[in-house]
Amino acid sequence: MKISTKGRYGLTIMMELARRYGEGQMSLKSIAQKHDLSEHYLEQLVAPLRNAGLVKSIRGAYGGYILARTPEEITAGDVIRVLEGPISPVEFEEEEDPAKRDLWMRIRDSISDVLDTTTLQDLISFKGNDNLDSYMFYI
Repeated sequence: MKISTKGRYGLTIMMELARRYGEGQMSLKSIAQKHDLSEHYLEQLVAPLRNAGLVKSIRGAYGGYILARTPEEITAGDVIRVLEGPISPVEFEEEEDPAKRDLWMRIRDSISDVLDTTTLQDLISFKGNDNLDSYMFYI
């Protein structure tokens, strides 16, 4: 399974809204400018997110979007499924070999588990391992 720009940019929108959670709405124009993305494309992505109840739109001159739930309540899986559809590495329903079918199901379940246990709050709070001194190399 390859996540397309729909899923990647959709997560970008949701993470920006999560960063602003509780501070008011954010325009797609500001998200597009911040990440050098097409505002028109983001408009196409936010519609299904709104229809799925993940974001709310605020109308008016200073309108924009806000999360419909807290960042702790929305998972990466919620966003990816809305924009990409069901999570599956291959079409395995017709797989005749039970061993391969089991493999595809375990891969699907592992991907789903990671996406469904990673919240927007986890993503915006992530601190990578910036401490390269933690590894000691000897030549």
